[in-house]
Amino acid sequence: MAITVIRYSERPELWADTDAVSEAVWPEYNHHGEVLGRYWGRLFEDFPEFQFVLYDDRDGVLAEGHTVPCVWDGTTDGLGDGIDAMIAGAFEAREEGCSPTALGVLAAEIKPEFQGRRLADRVLDGMADLARAAGLDHLIAPVRPTFKDRYPIIPIERYVTWTRENGEPFDPWIRVHVRRGAEIAKPIPHSLRIIGTVAEWEQWTGMRFPDDGLYTFPAGLAPVEIDRGRDRGCYWEPNVWIIHTVRP
Repeated sequence: MAITVIRYSERPELWADTDAVSEAVWPEYNHHGEVLGRYWGRLFEDFPEFQFVLYDDRDGVLAEGHTVPCVWDGTTDGLGDGIDAMIAGAFEAREEGCSPTALGVLAAEIKPEFQGRRLADRVLDGMADLARAAGLDHLIAPVRPTFKDRYPIIPIERYVTWTRENGEPFDPWIRVHVRRGAEIAKPIPHSLRIIGTVAEWEQWTGMRFPDDGLYTFPAGLAPVEIDRGRDRGCYWEPNVWIIHTVRP
């Protein structure tokens, strides 16, 4: 299988089913980010050269990679508050004419039928190549831990310290990054904010929320806080900041 990295700016027609890819990869509630959703649809217009697919002639689009050029001061504190802050900051920096200093990783989306073929590394390779081409030395990634939904009541600050017997990170997706030489910078308890009505949350999760309180739910990385009096459910998805140094 000869895999090619193709940017949106090169062949935009390959994104005809981009919504279908996202729907297959992410749980329903993840499509309703308060800040992320505000900017996501603008990625292809404002940053077309930083969105790409893995493509081959037989199977077509195998995976997608979404990134944005960011302004980062090189410090852990300067990474900010996660994916919401990162995407908003990227658009603000563009409008203000600021020069980017790092490439921010938004998502690596591998179609379910092609998962298990080590394509995650290929997507990260593609992101590193984009950074090099743009003259950027780092990838900064607010990573969504793969297994965190199995432990939704464990704080991300504890979860990120878990390791396997050989000392590698417990979480598979974090492990992929670390094996590539990336550094775990810090946990992000409040990275992606999702707010909806109680009815919306019941639709997104397939659950009933009869009373106020904190609820765990399928595929949730942390509990959602339900307030029936205000007709609101509020969820903060935790992530983990990971930094890749891009080699020449």
